[in-house]
Order: sequence, then structure tokens, then C-alpha cells
Amino acid sequence: GQLPKLLDLGATTCVPCKMMAPILDEMKETFKGQLAVEFIDVRENNAAAKQYGIQVIPTQIFFSADGKELFRHQGFYSREDILAKWKELGVELDG
Repeated sequence: GQLPKLLDLGATTCVPCKMMAPILDEMKETFKGQLAVEFIDVRENNAAAKQYGIQVIPTQIFFSADGKELFRHQGFYSREDILAKWKELGVELDG
């Protein structure tokens, strides 16, 4: 079974990216089996930055379970706002 995915593209050195890290780590645990959470460091993986057309870091991309991009957001994104956006996109997460 495929899961909806939250992909965060950033770098370990940028301040808002650092602020995202604990949120992503926590969500990865809390929503295990419901939501895939992935981080790509674009300074280490420049191809990914090009592939996703990243201009600003961090950028969060929301994917449906079948891999379609649903939404993207640039900059820091709070846990509450991320969950509200998933709900708006029709993905209910328990945790």
C-alpha cells in the first residue's frame, strides 16, 4: 500500500530547515503507516533540487498516495498548518 508523502527539501544548515527537523522527525514516528515523511538535503543532492524545481529552502511538497503532487509550501511550516493542509487535501491523520 502506498502512503501519502510529505517531502521536505532543505539543508541541515539553514535556520528554518533546522526548525523543521524535529517536526518532521516527530511526524515520521507519530504517523508511521499513515504518512511517509522524507527529507532531502539539497546541498548534498543538487539533482533533487533541480528535479523538483526548488528555489527556496525549505520547500515542503505534499504527494497523494499515488505519487501526484498536491501542494507545495516554501519556508517554515508548523505542524498544525501541515496537519490542517493534509485535512484540506482529504487525508485524515490520527495521532
